[in-house]
Amino acid sequence: MTDDSFFREVNEEIRQDQARALWNRFGPVAIAIAVAVVLATAAYVAYDYFRTSRANASGDRFSQALQLAESGQHDAALTALRSLQEDGFGAYPVLARMREASVLADGGDVSGAVAGFDAVAADASVPESLRDTARLRAAFLLVDHGSAADVAARAEALANETSPFRHSAREALGLAAWKEGRTDDALILFDQVLADEAAPSGVRERAELMAELIRGSGAAS
Repeated sequence: MTDDSFFREVNEEIRQDQARALWNRFGPVAIAIAVAVVLATAAYVAYDYFRTSRANASGDRFSQALQLAESGQHDAALTALRSLQEDGFGAYPVLARMREASVLADGGDVSGAVAGFDAVAADASVPESLRDTARLRAAFLLVDHGSAADVAARAEALANETSPFRHSAREALGLAAWKEGRTDDALILFDQVLADEAAPSGVRERAELMAELIRGSGAAS
């Protein structure tokens, strides 16, 4: 055996001895870490599957309730939506509350619908955008079924320059003012909609129509 071969074998034995020592010292820890990683990954995958399954199931139930409402089966739709509010997952319970109010309005129960929207608007656990949407929906219902003060109580705070709902809020306030004969106030609100370049085309068209109607009638001072 040459000196080089001897030294290589010695070095190999030393490396093996070092590897065994390291394994004896750290091997159990490495195994524990590997097991923990596997278990954590499995738990995450299972939890994600559970969440996805529940969300999909709630989404299917919500779609079925919408189909019932659209086919005129209001009572069945209300039953389905109320059930979803009790045990639905994610955002679906809140969406079911909103839709329930709409179904009530479609069925002629305006006071029940307004109460439903007001309840969502007052719920601090609901995202602010949905709360504002509920306020606006109630305001539009009250244009025909309440007073201008009722509409203002819900829409006035949404009519400020920074609100993404300002165009629709001003439309609701303008319609309520026009209905009560306050044509000057109504015209100011419709003109605000027309002056806002960010106003959606549908809201702008309705505001333009109302502004022309008021001016054409000679009711504005």
